[in-house]
Amino acid sequence: MDFKIIIPVLISFTISVILCPIFIPFLKKLKFGQYIRDEGPESHQKKSGTPTMGGLIILCSIVITSLIYIKDNMEVLPILFVTLGFGLIGFLDDYIKVVLKRNLGLRAWQKMFGQILVTAIFAYYLINFTDVGTAMIIPFSSGKFLNFSYMFIPLLFVSFLGTVNGVNFTDGLDGLASSVTVLVATFFSVVAIGTGSGISPITCAVAGSLLGFLIYNVYPARVFMGDTGSLALGGFVAATAFMLRMPIFIIIVGFIYLIEVISVMLQVGYFKATKGKRIFRMAPIHHHFELGGWSETRVVAIFSIVTAVLCLVGLMAL
Repeated sequence: MDFKIIIPVLISFTISVILCPIFIPFLKKLKFGQYIRDEGPESHQKKSGTPTMGGLIILCSIVITSLIYIKDNMEVLPILFVTLGFGLIGFLDDYIKVVLKRNLGLRAWQKMFGQILVTAIFAYYLINFTDVGTAMIIPFSSGKFLNFSYMFIPLLFVSFLGTVNGVNFTDGLDGLASSVTVLVATFFSVVAIGTGSGISPITCAVAGSLLGFLIYNVYPARVFMGDTGSLALGGFVAATAFMLRMPIFIIIVGFIYLIEVISVMLQVGYFKATKGKRIFRMAPIHHHFELGGWSETRVVAIFSIVTAVLCLVGLMAL
């Protein structure tokens, strides 16, 4: 075994662990505290004021580690661009909410415009400057491909916007988005290393950065990643899946992201259709289980176990 493949994990992990105790007091001093919505679970009100925008730590770890390897692994570039692009959108959203005290952050059209722009640039690069093509791997088909042809671009946009917002919805409990995504990043790292893909440095970097961040993000969290982190991670997952020709696999390994999005869509749609009735106690769905008596740590553990099992299923589906 070539142990060099785990060096990006160790580098990113070390950077994350070093930066957290530096950034957290700094964020506290700047009063970059998390705003907790009144309509959320009452037990979450005690978290108000916990430093947020910790996604900057994750991004720093990923960027520094990736730059070490990017010269010999240019495939890292589009994934790094998307991760930073969505991270910037999240940062602006956090900054407006936390610093400018406008609770809703970026307006919906502004956030959507930014997400579409970053996705469009990635799509253009993917089609014109890589050999990825429009044929994607079909799960459980022994490596067969499905050519999406003219439907490829719509698939890409739906996958990107759905995944990014899915990770954003998942970031609602201490350590939940971090725990689920570190497993997804590990899955992609195994695939990238196994196939000899040049993107393995950044997938390993994301895994390492999240492992370090989790030390301070598990319950009770000392820092939250904010939209800076969740949007960046969503962009990373979507971009990596396409670079590996595996967007369909997001449905498997990113199942938690999917049910988080679907639970919100169902809740909002049913609420409007029935003029006030609800399917879930609260959406996204992790709050439904929380209000049903599950502790935060149990929800995070169960969701992580489900993701770990589905990542194994994803490997079997190759």
